[in-house]
Amino acid sequence: MAWLMLAGAIISEVTATSMLKFTNGFSRPAPSVVVAIGYILSFVLLSQALKLHMQVSIAYAIWSGVGTAAIAVVGVLLLDESLNVAKAVGIALVIIGVIVLNLATRH
Repeated sequence: MAWLMLAGAIISEVTATSMLKFTNGFSRPAPSVVVAIGYILSFVLLSQALKLHMQVSIAYAIWSGVGTAAIAVVGVLLLDESLNVAKAVGIALVIIGVIVLNLATRH
């Protein structure tokens, strides 16, 4: 259940971050509300994952790492951002780091 909460936190954070571009400096109400709700929901779900005995170091690393990689992919696929070799390698390194963290915590 903790992993489900963490996944929800990541999805909420990526949604909120993706919508930031559309807020126009928080001058557009609808996307601004989506951003606020997304970030609040993300932190609520992250705290619930921690409440379910997930280690904070692992939860935060996965939340921030997967979120960073996902928002980079969203930027390329949906927000017309460029993808170069350096960005692709960076995304791959983040994913590898998350995998290593998960393997390191299993007994």
